[in-house]
Amino acid sequence: MESLWPLFALVYVALLTFLSKIIYKRCPERKLPPGPKPWPIIGNLNLIGSLPHQSLHLLSQKYGEIMQLKFGKFPVVVASSPEMAKQFLKVHDMAFAGRPALAAGKYTGFNYSDMAWASYGPFWRQARKIFLIQVFSAKKLESFEDIRVEKRRNFFSRLHSLSGKPVVLKDHLFRHTLSTMSRMVLGSKYFSESEDDKSSIVKLDDLQAMLDEWFLLNGVFNIGDWIPWLSFLDLQGYVKRMKALYKRYDKFHNYVIDDHQTRRAKDKDSIPRDVVDVLLQQAEDPDLDVKLTRDHIKGLLHNLLAGGTDTAAATIEWAIHDILKNPRVIGKAKEELDRVIGRNRWVEEDDFSRLPYIDAIIMESMRLHPLGTFLIPHSAMEDCKVAGYDISKGTMILINTWSIGRDPNSWDAPEEFLPERFLGKAIDITGSNFALLPFSDLRWFGQCWLICCMDLI
Repeated sequence: MESLWPLFALVYVALLTFLSKIIYKRCPERKLPPGPKPWPIIGNLNLIGSLPHQSLHLLSQKYGEIMQLKFGKFPVVVASSPEMAKQFLKVHDMAFAGRPALAAGKYTGFNYSDMAWASYGPFWRQARKIFLIQVFSAKKLESFEDIRVEKRRNFFSRLHSLSGKPVVLKDHLFRHTLSTMSRMVLGSKYFSESEDDKSSIVKLDDLQAMLDEWFLLNGVFNIGDWIPWLSFLDLQGYVKRMKALYKRYDKFHNYVIDDHQTRRAKDKDSIPRDVVDVLLQQAEDPDLDVKLTRDHIKGLLHNLLAGGTDTAAATIEWAIHDILKNPRVIGKAKEELDRVIGRNRWVEEDDFSRLPYIDAIIMESMRLHPLGTFLIPHSAMEDCKVAGYDISKGTMILINTWSIGRDPNSWDAPEEFLPERFLGKAIDITGSNFALLPFSDLRWFGQCWLICCMDLI
């Protein structure tokens, strides 16, 4: 019997080898995008510096236009070229229409109740339809033209009164864009511009600080998102700040909604005057696929305010920063304005289509300084193959717009400020051109920006 043990062992090894081959054939090795080897527990978080978009840009120079990293134990795929952005946002858009459940979406997105952080589904489709039909229709935008004209003239008059004095341009731009969006979205400012004015719930400076904090916290890399068992420690303090910001915004939006509901109760036959009225009216519609909750209304209102205030101010500020460093560009812009507009009147909204060089300046500035260095993260809703690589369900997708704007395969001399590169080219800046994605893949963001920014030219 003892002499048979070597035979049994040989048969056993042969059987294991046979079974392993069968399993391997049924479950072939998956081809993952290239990327750095992750460390235990932290993954590749050690490679992310204080400017994540630049850290990932440098990594893409080594690993390519599509690469996979691990943040903690979670896989993250980074796209750094227009072609890879197209693959995720258009070719396989439905497979990557999800959103990762990050702390930012929970606390700053009213528990994933806005357009930015809600995953694709009945609510997202319904909210998009409301925005397209009820908010951004040509008729609705035209009805707000008087507001834009009034606010624009007030802005220019205020700047003119400060001639010869030092001016912090961003503060004036923010005040203008916030006043404009508040009138169109909320129907009133709901903020005061001086310390002595006690009639409003929030001061202008406080509201500006809240918006700045919102943009910052929506772009941070929160360790608790990637290493969940450390989340209770809140090592960076980001979640504490998100909760504090949520309370401030919640108080503000509750005040606005309650004020509108009180007015609507007094005059039940009144037609909607602003976006708050539109959303409250929609919330009463029994035929909606998804009932609009109070958090939904708050989230959608905040999307519009954030999408058209700080973003527009930052775009104009960057554009002026760029042209001041390029006297040649200033000369060409002045020549176009003198030729098309003259010096006896201000530029009006209808003039913009006749100012291609001014348009090119703005697009070139947005190429170099996108409003969001990353698009809002996507999440794979199913297993998918992209560019020959296997992407697993649940993988987070980051589109590095900062890298795309500097892609040498798409742009000649990508580090130089050359508005001329856009002349004679019909380029859509709201999402269909994957070499220029300043507003992310959410077209409403671009619409908000266009409303407030274009009339400042």
